[in-house]
Amino acid sequence: MFFPPESRFSLLLLNLEEYYFEQHRANHILHKGSHHERKIRGSLKICSKSAIFEPDAISQPIIKIPLRDCIKIGKHGENGANRHFTKYVIFTTVYFIKEHNVVAPYKIERGKMEYVFELDVPGKVEDVVETLLQVSTCWVENSKQTEITAILQSRLARTSFDKNRFQNISEKLHMECKAEMVTPLVTNPGHVCITDTNLYFQPLNGYPKPVVQITLQDVRRIYKRRHGLMPLGLEVFCTEDDLCSDIYLKFYEPQDRDDLYFYIATYLEHHVAEHTAESYMLQWQRGHLSNYQYLLHLNNLADRSCNDLSQYPVFPWIIHDYSSSELDLSNPGTFRDLSKPVGALNKERLERLLTRYQEMPEPKFMYGSHYSSPGYVLFYLVRIAPEYMLCLQNGRFDNADRMFNSIAETWKNCLDGATDFKELIPEFYGDDVSFLVNSLKLDLGKRQGGQMVDDVELPPWASSPEDFLQKSKDALESNYVSEHLHEWIDLIFGYKQKGSGAVGAHNVFHPLTYEGGVDLNSIQDPDEKVAMLTQILEFGQTPKQLFVTPHPRRITPKFKSLSQTSSYNATMADSPVSPGEESFEDLTEESKTLEIFLICPLLIIKLDSTLKMFSKESKMLQRSISFSNMALSSCLLLPGDATVITSSWDNNVYFYSIAFGRRQDTLMGHDDAVSKICWHDNRLYSASWDSTVKVWSGVPAEMPGTKRHHFDLLAELEHDVSVDTISLNPASTLLVSGTKEGTVNIWDLTTATLMHQIPCHSGIVCDTAFSPDSRHVLSTGADGCLNVIDVQTGMLISSMTSDEPQRCFVWDGNSVLSGSQSGELLVWDLLGAKISERIQGHTGAVTCIWMNEQCSSIITGGEDRQIIFWKLQY
Repeated sequence: MFFPPESRFSLLLLNLEEYYFEQHRANHILHKGSHHERKIRGSLKICSKSAIFEPDAISQPIIKIPLRDCIKIGKHGENGANRHFTKYVIFTTVYFIKEHNVVAPYKIERGKMEYVFELDVPGKVEDVVETLLQVSTCWVENSKQTEITAILQSRLARTSFDKNRFQNISEKLHMECKAEMVTPLVTNPGHVCITDTNLYFQPLNGYPKPVVQITLQDVRRIYKRRHGLMPLGLEVFCTEDDLCSDIYLKFYEPQDRDDLYFYIATYLEHHVAEHTAESYMLQWQRGHLSNYQYLLHLNNLADRSCNDLSQYPVFPWIIHDYSSSELDLSNPGTFRDLSKPVGALNKERLERLLTRYQEMPEPKFMYGSHYSSPGYVLFYLVRIAPEYMLCLQNGRFDNADRMFNSIAETWKNCLDGATDFKELIPEFYGDDVSFLVNSLKLDLGKRQGGQMVDDVELPPWASSPEDFLQKSKDALESNYVSEHLHEWIDLIFGYKQKGSGAVGAHNVFHPLTYEGGVDLNSIQDPDEKVAMLTQILEFGQTPKQLFVTPHPRRITPKFKSLSQTSSYNATMADSPVSPGEESFEDLTEESKTLEIFLICPLLIIKLDSTLKMFSKESKMLQRSISFSNMALSSCLLLPGDATVITSSWDNNVYFYSIAFGRRQDTLMGHDDAVSKICWHDNRLYSASWDSTVKVWSGVPAEMPGTKRHHFDLLAELEHDVSVDTISLNPASTLLVSGTKEGTVNIWDLTTATLMHQIPCHSGIVCDTAFSPDSRHVLSTGADGCLNVIDVQTGMLISSMTSDEPQRCFVWDGNSVLSGSQSGELLVWDLLGAKISERIQGHTGAVTCIWMNEQCSSIITGGEDRQIIFWKLQY
């Protein structure tokens, strides 16, 4: 995470958005031409905003010379002696850093100064002078970032990855592109190269080492990241440690990022590249994950990374009591109210903020600062990451009285301060106490009372830093927090993060902190864009929203240990609540929030990512297949009854051979969860939360040991928001899609064009279908409405309302049978526009309905874990 540099020079000596180009062995000549002349041996670093000289002798300070105010740069010498070049600097600022290798605030010297450097290689003088002149001209002429970027891209274009760095001569190159390696506060440009066995990054400047190599076999997880508000990041983990990755890359083009991600994911055929918040939520609910582990996973999924201080993992303040001599975790008064953001914990302060909010013109916000930012992260970590703080604050530590001096003082300021609303970081619930102890003996200044800033002052109930962390961990895993943590998740990652939920929860921050708050691509001026991006990054960013509905409470009172959660042998019992023929009860012992999706009398899918096959005759489980630990969303049986296709929230579509009992293939075609799939005439239709429906052409392999033919993308149907359901008409010439915002779209598949867009629901569209003659579309939604739409005109010709969401339905063109949130089955009379019958079916929501082609048998599945068989009587 925060590692001290191996040498005195590090990229942290550069300014933000500055690049280190090259270095040259050289002498710094003092008192040139006088009898006091002497030489200091070292290395000269050429950067995009400065020249930095690092002496070999640690007693000498590193010299950083900004190029902004240089009035002349040229060769120095006579009679062709061109080993020297001189920089004439007037009214400039020169920084002296790490004298005697001591980390301390930079010393500054101002005035007219001349520096002479002698390069070891005389032939390099011309190139170095030209580079410095070119870079300094950018600042003099105020062209700034545009020219700097052009210089960088030119250097990258003139170089390529050195293939001699391959680990093995037999390696096969797959792709190569330009990218930057991201570490806290720093990005380092270079070349990315991936072969059949390794991932490489070669820095343009050869720093901190010539090449970074990762063996693909070691990769455990990969994540697409949002970096600088753009979809350009990729983070690779080779361990199960969720906090620190092995490499974080930022690409210049999203397609390069996506291509590299796809190749690694394809290489790791049996490895699940990404997880979903919902799958982790179920594990946490059942007690399989601790509160700490769950929060780490959510941070990871929400683009929070230790390599990006503007998106550092955020953890909550848990404890309210920092004054008692004993910490009582059985007393609710010991804990902070997790249902409120930090800014709303103090009633008087909140009233003042709300008054200002109500008087504020649009766009309104309640809090002028964020709960997580680079400054706040380094506020907590200054004792182990002092050079990062100096980098962020232009060579200075903060005022001694504003430093992280005391746990109790910091908490009090978060409660009472006019602009302090910060939360905590994972280190407060970890095992490493070094961020609380000034083990480096840093001179962090003297407070007004005269005492030096040293170790962090702990609350009375903590006997040592180790004791403080242990009790903080105990508090995080306590029963009270387990019962209320979902409330804080709603604020930070969930439905109270944005919109009306955020307003009602007093959780509204500056618009620039939210994803999509500003369109950087619309800013034409590169310098204005960099200024805006810098402002956003330094201010802090709100995590990516993971949940749009209230987060459920934890089922188990406290995390203990893994336990058996499912039984593969289903038991038979007569259904006590339905007139159905027979039912499968207690399919698993898992949480009742799990849903069951049904595709035929033999196959079911549960929302725990497992495909289960039951025999209708024996009522016994025949087969159970787990594709990943992410939820499966949809399933269908291909013609011939030999292959099952399932879609998953891990963005993939899986092909499973019933005959050979193994997975045949994986199609990775989306950037977010695949919500629904359809198949007709060797074409696959996939809907996704990435706001697309894609049409693929291809036939799966017939033999389990072979790969399928390449799937061709025939069409991509773009939507404005995530797509939750799709259906085809019988001829597969039309497709209807339903979105999370209540819009029904009708598409002509022969031309891949949108025919009609009908906003007819006030919430998520749960299910859609065409009538047998393709003249009408029926849709149900979370708003309880059942709508009938004319396909030719796109008009809403009928709308009927129930008092609860209708999750699914089947119909024969005349009558409709729908499954309700309460478990009821409703029979709708379309001609009479009314509900003609109500049948009690399940004790929880009906999640799926299947009907045979003869319209004589129906099977329903519900959240009560029952499968019920019905006979229709006309």
